[in-house]
Amino acid sequence: MKKFIKELIPYIIIIVVVVLIRSFIITPVEVDGASMENTLHDGELLMLSKISYKISDIKRFDIVVINKGSDKVVKRVIGLPGDKVEYSNNKLYINDKEVKDIYAKNATEDFNIKDICMIKEDVEKCTYDTIPEGMYLVLGDNRLVSADSRTNGFINEDDIIGKAIFRIWPLNKIGLIN
Repeated sequence: MKKFIKELIPYIIIIVVVVLIRSFIITPVEVDGASMENTLHDGELLMLSKISYKISDIKRFDIVVINKGSDKVVKRVIGLPGDKVEYSNNKLYINDKEVKDIYAKNATEDFNIKDICMIKEDVEKCTYDTIPEGMYLVLGDNRLVSADSRTNGFINEDDIIGKAIFRIWPLNKIGLIN
């Protein structure tokens, strides 16, 4: 019996290490749907870094995974806390300066901070013109089909699970993503 337990200990250690790594450091996530095309496609498998934002800040244009109930959704960060964001005539303006949006697959309808605010708040509560602290504006790259901040409002920082950093499937596209 002692020999059996001694032989079993390395396997138990391996299982514990794998569970800890997957729970706290890095885990796979599957892209579901067409909202991130042309950057990411339905069924692709990504590695999600759960510790990235514990050691650095969320940055504009990062691809993040968001906890949305029992679902995990993949989107791109466009607006950071304190930013004034607006789309007008298919151009992105951040803090009143035009920013090149190289990730958008197709046209983006006009919107501003008040439009996003009014998705979840009454018009009387939407008196601010910048993204509130602890909140982010996220969009899918395929703007025509993406359910993102334009339909769901700002994303709370606590709902961002981590940063998508590496594509592991399909094998012909394996590598870092941006």
